[in-house]
Amino acid sequence: MVKKSIKILLLLSIYLFLCKIIYQNSHINTTKISIDTYQEEISPKKEIPIGTLIIEKIKIKESLFAISSTKNNIEEHITILNDSIEPDHENSIMILAAHSGLGKIAYFNDLNKLQKEDEIKLIYKNNLYIYQITDLWEQNKNGYITISKEKNKQLILTTCSPTNSKKQLIISSILTKEESI
Repeated sequence: MVKKSIKILLLLSIYLFLCKIIYQNSHINTTKISIDTYQEEISPKKEIPIGTLIIEKIKIKESLFAISSTKNNIEEHITILNDSIEPDHENSIMILAAHSGLGKIAYFNDLNKLQKEDEIKLIYKNNLYIYQITDLWEQNKNGYITISKEKNKQLILTTCSPTNSKKQLIISSILTKEESI
C-alpha cells in the first residue's frame, strides 16, 4: 500500500512539474504577443490629412484624407469619392460624402441648412479654395448621384436626406477664389 502511494505521489509530482513547465512556456509567449501588440498601438502608422473642409455657417471643420488612405471612409471621416478630380487640376470636381443623422460621425447632419450663395472653404495641399453654393437638390438614393459638370471647378457635397430616407441631398458649388497659404 505504501509503495502504491509513493508511486502515485511520484507520478503526481512529475505531472505537476510538467504542467508548471508548460504553463511557464505558454505564459512567456502570451506576454511577448501582448507586448508586440502594445508597441503597435503606441506607434501606429500615421496618416496625414491632405486637406480640411470648412463650412463656417454650420460649424464644420474636418480633415480630409487621400483617396488611397484607410482613413478615407465614411465610417470615420468625410470621404473623398473615387470619381473626384483634385482641385489643383483643370476641370476639377471634388465630391465629398459623409453621414448625417445622429452620432459623432454625422459630419453632414446640418447640410440641409445651407442655401444658395453660402460659402464653402477647402484647404487642400497648401491652397485655399473658396466655393459658392449654386444649387441644392435631392434625388433618389440608388448608390450613385447624377450631377452636371460645370466649366468651372466644382465641389459637390452629398449625404442622406434629413426628411426622406429614400433620398440623397446634393449640394453643388463652384470655385470663386483660389489662393496659396
